Amino acid sequence: MSAAAGLRAPIGADAVLPPIDVQQGFDGPGRPALGGRPDAPALRLLAAWRASGRAVIHVGRDSVKPGSAFAPGHPGNAFREGFSPLPGEALAAKSVNAAFIGTDLDLRPRRLGASTVVALGLTTDMCVSTTVRVGANLGYRMIVAADACAAFDQPGLDGVVVSAATIHAVHPGTLANEFAEVATVEAIIAALAPRRWRAWRGGPNFC
Repeated sequence: MSAAAGLRAPIGADAVLPPIDVQQGFDGPGRPALGGRPDAPALRLLAAWRASGRAVIHVGRDSVKPGSAFAPGHPGNAFREGFSPLPGEALAAKSVNAAFIGTDLDLRPRRLGASTVVALGLTTDMCVSTTVRVGANLGYRMIVAADACAAFDQPGLDGVVVSAATIHAVHPGTLANEFAEVATVEAIIAALAPRRWRAWRGGPNFC
């Protein structure tokens, strides 16, 4: 068995998974429709991750902007169905795009001895991309679960709308070129089997 497609190597048992900003505020009145359907793949990865015994560190957006749907106490601050932390799972509340800034998201993985962070969430081009870039600069092996992320249409500099599909195609591509490994949820789940990989290949211990 080789490492899963899109990944350089299996994912070790010390890796952490931060679901980023999977919150109800993205579905509020007047907001555009989210491009793609990331919830089902994201929930599959979250379930497999928990079953493997790896750590989950939830990231939530606690906006400090007046009137924000993501402000603490607002209904939009709540997690989407199925994404709330379970007892014992950590929560890092952020107020800026990068989940490593102003939170203990960097401290917690280091205390666990983790060197790999697998990111999923909303949105691809904003908080996911920013978090992945900062994480890579901090020295982590960053992995993006591409089909567990999504984006919105955005206005371009010329006033022409750039589609969510285009944004979601471009940003994982740029991340893969410099900052991260990008793979599907199924490929990532397949990589959560280091002991089987070691037994077949006789390689180093990724456990």
